[in-house]
Amino acid sequence: MTTVDYAEYFANKREGQLNELQEWLRIPSISALSEHKEDVNRAAKWLADTLTRAGLEHVEIFPTEGHPVVYADHLHAPGKPTVLIYGHYDVQPVDPLHLWETPPFEPAIRDNKLYARGATDDKGQLFLHVLALRSILEQEGKLPVNVKLCIEGEEEITSPNLPGFLDVHKDKLAADMVLISDTELMGPDKPAICTGLRGLCSLDVAVYTAKTDMHSGTYGGGVPNALHAIVSLLNTLHDEKGRVSVAGFYDDVPDLTPAVRKELAKRVVDTDELKEMLGLHDLFGEEGYTYVEQVGARPTLELNGVYGGFQGEGTKTVIPREAHAKITCRLVGQQKPQDILDKIEAHLHAHCPPGSKLEIVQRERGNPFDMNPDTPILQKAADAFEQVYGARPVFTKDGGSIPIIEALSRIVSAPVVLMGFGLPDENLHAPNEHFHLENFDKGLLTLVDFLHRI
Repeated sequence: MTTVDYAEYFANKREGQLNELQEWLRIPSISALSEHKEDVNRAAKWLADTLTRAGLEHVEIFPTEGHPVVYADHLHAPGKPTVLIYGHYDVQPVDPLHLWETPPFEPAIRDNKLYARGATDDKGQLFLHVLALRSILEQEGKLPVNVKLCIEGEEEITSPNLPGFLDVHKDKLAADMVLISDTELMGPDKPAICTGLRGLCSLDVAVYTAKTDMHSGTYGGGVPNALHAIVSLLNTLHDEKGRVSVAGFYDDVPDLTPAVRKELAKRVVDTDELKEMLGLHDLFGEEGYTYVEQVGARPTLELNGVYGGFQGEGTKTVIPREAHAKITCRLVGQQKPQDILDKIEAHLHAHCPPGSKLEIVQRERGNPFDMNPDTPILQKAADAFEQVYGARPVFTKDGGSIPIIEALSRIVSAPVVLMGFGLPDENLHAPNEHFHLENFDKGLLTLVDFLHRI
C-alpha cells in the first residue's frame, strides 16, 4: 500500500477535476443520433488528449464502422497484474427536453450533485479512473499495476462494432482482469459489487388480417380484427402466476441456490415504499420469488409497446387490418438470445389466431453475465470498498444488461470486476441525470486503494 495521503490530494484538486469533467459533459456525444456524429468524435478526441496529458502512453483513436474506440496503456510494472479498464463516452438522447431543470449539456452542481447527461452513465464514473491513474503517476511516479484502457462510443446502442474490435485486437487487449465502473451502489454508503447482469433479446411482431381497414358497421362481427388477434396472441405468453409460457424458455435457467438467495436477501427493498414511489397499488412478478430475485436473477418477457388502429382524438369506427407489438426479454444463466428468440417465434406462430398472418423481426441479442462472488479479485474489490466506505459491499445481481461485458470476459478470458459508484436514483437515461459527488470523492479513493491492493 502507499503512504501518500490521497484524501488530502483529491480534496485540494477537487474543483479543478470537476471543472475538467464538466468540460467533457458539455460535448453532446449522443451515439444514437446521426446528427451528433461529430460530437461523438469530439468526445473521443477530448478523452484521448486527456489521457495523454495524464501520462498514459500509446494513446490512439481507432475508427470503426460506427463510432471510434479510444485505447491507451501504461505497462511499466513487470511481474504485476495487467488491468483492462473499459468504459464508454457516448450518452443517451435527452428527450423529453422540457423535463430537464437545467439544460442537459450545461453541467450544473446543486446540493452536491452534478447534473448533466452522462454525469453518472458513464462519463462521470469513467473519469474517476482517469483521475485515479493520473493521481498515482503524479504522486508516486509509477503505477502499481499495468494498465490498458479500451473506451468505446457505442455502448448506448448495444456496442455493435466493439466485439469485432476485440477479436481483431485480442492480443493488444490481453489482461488479467477487466475493471468497469458503470453500475450502482445499493444506496448512500452502501457499496455493492455486481456479479451478474441479465442478457437481452428483442423482437418486433406484426399481425395482419385484411388488405385494408374495414368499416365496423359493415363488417363488424364477421371478419378478424388485428387488434383482437394480437391481444389474444400476446396473452398466451404468460400464465396467471407471471411465468413465461413459451416452451423451453426456462431450460437453461439455473435454480437459485440457498447461498445466492441469502446474498440477494441482503439487498433490502421496502416494497410498500417502492409502491408509493411508483404510484402502484400492488407489485406483480413471477410467483415464488422475492422482488429482488425477480428483477435481478430471473428471466423476463416484457411487452414494450402494443399499437394499431385509430389513435387520434374522438372516435373512428374502424376494424384495423394490422397491429404491432415490441417485445424484449432479459436473460439469465445459460440462456442464449438466439435460442430464446427462436422459441418465442415458434410459440407465436403456433398460437396465431385464425384469419391472421404474422411478420416477426428479430433484433437485439446480448448474453447474460455471471461471476462467482468468491473469486479472489472480487474480494480484493470488496476490501477496497470497505476501506473507504466503512461497509462491506453486497454482491448483487443487476436486472439491466450491458451485453459487451460478457463478450469482454469471454474474448479477453479474464474476470470482470464491476465497481460502480452510481446510485439508483440518479436518473440515468432520464431527464435530470446526475452524479452524487460524495461518490465522486469516495470513488477516487476506492479505485486508488484497489489498484494498490492488487
